[in-house]
Amino acid sequence: MTLYACSLTLHDNVFYATREMGILYETEKYLHNWAISYAFFKGSYIPHPYRLKGDTAQKPDYLDPNREQNLLHLNHAGLYIFPAKPLSWSYQVNTFKAAQTTYYGKSKQFGDKGADRNYPINYGRAKELAVGSHYQTFLIAPDYLETPFPRWIRLGKWAAKVKVNLQAIPPAAIQRKSGKYVCDHPLNPLDLPLEQDLELYNRIVMPPVSLVSQAQLQGEYWELSGNEWNSLRQQLPNLPRTLSLPVGVSYGAKTFTSAS
Repeated sequence: MTLYACSLTLHDNVFYATREMGILYETEKYLHNWAISYAFFKGSYIPHPYRLKGDTAQKPDYLDPNREQNLLHLNHAGLYIFPAKPLSWSYQVNTFKAAQTTYYGKSKQFGDKGADRNYPINYGRAKELAVGSHYQTFLIAPDYLETPFPRWIRLGKWAAKVKVNLQAIPPAAIQRKSGKYVCDHPLNPLDLPLEQDLELYNRIVMPPVSLVSQAQLQGEYWELSGNEWNSLRQQLPNLPRTLSLPVGVSYGAKTFTSAS
């Protein structure tokens, strides 16, 4: 197993409708690990066939083993990506007007007869993560992969272009410990195994599963520290001085057997 430090740089605006408030659609500043996982591995480790077959064809449904594009394929491959933490970010608010769907129904404009809202129903504002925003995450992978990692991925509803930079963390920088610890990196609580006791946390509300940050946990963990870690930090100055990550994470670990 190899643990990678992964940095993501946005080269397009990234938009998810994390929160919908009237005509404003807001994107959360954190990137969900399930979204990043599909961006990395769809078509390589997650099936993405060019055809329709059966009732379950091309439906993600995340943790349902009966669905074709579930994330459990990555457990079998020994792959896992943590949620991405924003290091520097900014927003851009864009106004959009949806196209007419005459086959569905006539759009009712403000003031039009029969309009039941005080604004056009096909008008809205999207609060998007702006170009240049920078993220940090970590990736678990086997020592050998048949398919190399992508250098670019596409994220969000606009399929925004994101640059990927991966750096393997030296084994000497990783110490396995047990006990109470604080993880200063966002986590997906559904991906924590039963052996990890999540005691305190800040909740990041976002679909499809809310994340947690600044979590205090009890269990086995990797501590990233020491001279080798400091040497890596000279190449990647955005890495923290020390970091603790939970051991045994995998997609849907609370439900399914861990693959790591």
